[in-house]
Amino acid sequence: MSNQLSAMLRAWRDGKQNTEWVLGTVYRTEGSAYRKAGAMMLINGQGQQFGLLSGGCLEADIIRNARRAMVTGKTVMLVYDGNDEDDLSFRLGVGCGGKVFIMLQPLDQKNDLGLSDLSKALTERQSGLYFQKIGDIAGYFKRADHTVQRSAHIENRSDGDWLVTPIVPEPHILIVGGGLDARPVVNIAHEMGWKTTLVDPRVANARPEHFPKADMILRKIDRSLAGHVAHHRVDAAILMSHSIGIDADALCALHNSRLRHLSMLGPRHRFADVLDRAGLSEHALSFPVASPAGIDIGGQLPESIALSMLSGIHAALYKYNVAPALAQAAE
Repeated sequence: MSNQLSAMLRAWRDGKQNTEWVLGTVYRTEGSAYRKAGAMMLINGQGQQFGLLSGGCLEADIIRNARRAMVTGKTVMLVYDGNDEDDLSFRLGVGCGGKVFIMLQPLDQKNDLGLSDLSKALTERQSGLYFQKIGDIAGYFKRADHTVQRSAHIENRSDGDWLVTPIVPEPHILIVGGGLDARPVVNIAHEMGWKTTLVDPRVANARPEHFPKADMILRKIDRSLAGHVAHHRVDAAILMSHSIGIDADALCALHNSRLRHLSMLGPRHRFADVLDRAGLSEHALSFPVASPAGIDIGGQLPESIALSMLSGIHAALYKYNVAPALAQAAE
């Protein structure tokens, strides 16, 4: 089970008729904390948890308190202080040393806190904002094409304080090329809860039995590929077919699409060759290109290269500049 929100909601949706459920949410932190405000977790009456609100050290106590929320039908408020010697989190040896504020809101058939709307939006790959009233059993989801605020924050209203959490669907990546080195890309992406579309016109490649975790496998690289990207809201693409002709065809099909990022496997001069074959200039592309693909982690094997490429896409999609972090780590 992925810790991604959509996977958690799928588990809740499939089992909500069979047992009680509680939504646990970090609504505030002070100092260092493993999870930040907006982190969610679902707990059911069978003691099963979906998601994490800490590194795993507080979950047993959170589940115990979730039972209290189920029995009373009221929101349970928790505070874990890693600096207080008398606090449970300190005794458990939680290393972050910060303070975490958590609320446990019971769910029922009449009030699901807007999780059905949220789950439907994620299934349709729609973004939005999720509102939860702190200390109360109230919540709702509002769709929005763009969420300016990227982190959860508290709004002070006349009726109380509300946690507002931006919701963005998990990334969907298009992988052009279904060779042996594409297998770990699909597998690692699946472990992260990402969606993947694999495309390769060659019959011997991208065989379903070799890519059981791919969400979709396509065989045509033409104008319909841009339509697929638009319809499924694909975020990023990797060109790794090891064929200049196939990569060029894909670039022609995608050059004016709404991709947010494209990675090109191979040295920089190969990207120039692909552009030349496609009859395009880099300025004609509607998205930024990473060539060579990924972050240089010194890997040579397919698994390491896959990790490098997916790390580069993760950094690009989540607006994180890896250069200062890598420089600091090298010091």
